[in-house]
Amino acid sequence: MRTVRCCIFAFMVLLIPGLPQSSLAQVNIGVTVAFAPPDLPVYEQPICPGEGYLWTPGFWAYDPDFDDYYWVPGTWVVAPEVGFLWTPGYWAWGGSGFVFYDGYWSYQTVGFYGGINYGYGYFGHGYEGGRWEGNRFLYNRTVNNVNVTVIHNVYEAPVNVRGTERVSFNGRGGIQDRPTPQEEQAARTRHLPPASPQREHVQMARSNPQLRASENHGKPPVAATPKAGAFNDRGVVPAREGGAVHRPAGENATRGNGNQESPGNNPSRARAVHPNELPPPERPAPPNTGNSKQDRKYEKQQEKIYAQQEKERQKLQQQQEREHQRFARQQADDARRQQVEHRHQQQTEQLQQRQSQRQQRMQEKEQPRSAPPPPKEKH
Repeated sequence: MRTVRCCIFAFMVLLIPGLPQSSLAQVNIGVTVAFAPPDLPVYEQPICPGEGYLWTPGFWAYDPDFDDYYWVPGTWVVAPEVGFLWTPGYWAWGGSGFVFYDGYWSYQTVGFYGGINYGYGYFGHGYEGGRWEGNRFLYNRTVNNVNVTVIHNVYEAPVNVRGTERVSFNGRGGIQDRPTPQEEQAARTRHLPPASPQREHVQMARSNPQLRASENHGKPPVAATPKAGAFNDRGVVPAREGGAVHRPAGENATRGNGNQESPGNNPSRARAVHPNELPPPERPAPPNTGNSKQDRKYEKQQEKIYAQQEKERQKLQQQQEREHQRFARQQADDARRQQVEHRHQQQTEQLQQRQSQRQQRMQEKEQPRSAPPPPKEKH
């Protein structure tokens, strides 16, 4: 029996009309999947439909009803507000499975998206596809498919893209990358969740059997659309080349039309063994209770915890590295090395669990309360 634990709630939360957008932006898609998402397919970008549209790259989502990944086509979307940029969602190894972190909109900044090379401006860090100047978005023609007879606010800035890695997840067996200080700061700014057309776009992809990885073998027939939800538009683009499809241990893994084992097939091999393989901790959005003094105190306490966690990770990493060096000098056999790696994995998982529990206790104890209501006037 495969172990696939799913807690699908983010899309349901996003559809609750009473919640403010600022709180919705803090919600991640709570899915933990035992096997890795497929590699990214290769496809052409549809032409930009008009000014104000920003590119949002395609990604693999997961449907627990079919225990299968499905492709959400890349598409052009109007920014929800002037000056906002899109940070793509991404998959990362979370210690017991693969977890998806939802994308979001933020003002003039792009946060961490796992170091994943989605292409068309999203090459692992930041966004090279364009920028806002005042109320207008300027498109970089070097990485975007733009018709200059329709859109005149363009420029050309060549981008040096390193590597063509198509792995779609962060962590052991995938992209080994951590957020920059600027990306960490972006994660603490005001966010907006995926816009309504984006959510409908995802649901349409989920209901299309041809977009499931088991059906298209990593090569979706609809890889990108000119607008969100336009799955039958004549501008729809199919994948030019498919990506590897990973399955749980005991099942065949498909790469193209052949069967081949890949790094993401066996979750036990993808589990973090050493602290430097753990995904970066998720940081809550900064509080905004109206009490600036209390908010600053809470932020300082959070930063103190993050610094302590990083110090603990480095200490354990150094300890494990010393053990590796000692066993290398002793020329230990494979059995002893496996025992050491197993112990290191247990130490790393225990560290991650302790830090997670500490962070949770901190949030429950120190989360600033909303500002008290003003006292009632006496008559």
